[in-house]
Amino acid sequence: MTVLHTAVRSLVRLLAVIGLLTVLVITTPIVSWWALVYSGPIEQPKGDVLILLSAAADDEGGISYSSYWRARQAVLAWQTGGFKKIVVSGGGGPGIMNFLIAEGVPREAIVAEWRSTSTRENALETARLLQGMPGKRVLLTSDFHMFRAIRVFRKLGIDVTPMVAADVLHATEHWNGRFQAFQTMVVESAKIADYGVRGWI
Repeated sequence: MTVLHTAVRSLVRLLAVIGLLTVLVITTPIVSWWALVYSGPIEQPKGDVLILLSAAADDEGGISYSSYWRARQAVLAWQTGGFKKIVVSGGGGPGIMNFLIAEGVPREAIVAEWRSTSTRENALETARLLQGMPGKRVLLTSDFHMFRAIRVFRKLGIDVTPMVAADVLHATEHWNGRFQAFQTMVVESAKIADYGVRGWI
């Protein structure tokens, strides 16, 4: 009975912690603050080459939530930022490129690769595509992803200026999107730690 009582008490405490965490995530701006720490300043720099990272959850038939916000931001940047080329990097197929074309970006202005399956591979493949492309380079990815992505690119010697797509920040505008946004931030934090251990950032 003592063992059972201890197990029940431990379970009750665990559920209480989970409940408290859920309440904090849903009712406070803690997740949006966290996302802002990872995103850095949200600015709209102009440039010559826009590097657009597609999200890992894309498939050949479409784009994920994160890629949608990145693609929307890329279209706006193309219309207002003076860019000459958009380099799209990320596995999963041409869904994000098709979105850009449908929104008015000329196909000949897009250079794309679908082989990379991680942020580091994004940077390695992008470095290959950037050969012979002069001018200022701007890196576009989601708010939660920018901290890791820009450090990976710079670690490999690719000089980029950040352009953030509000992603987690959009999700946190509504209470029912905040817990999933929190999960995204937890996963990304684990990836940052992993990349740090590997010496990739």
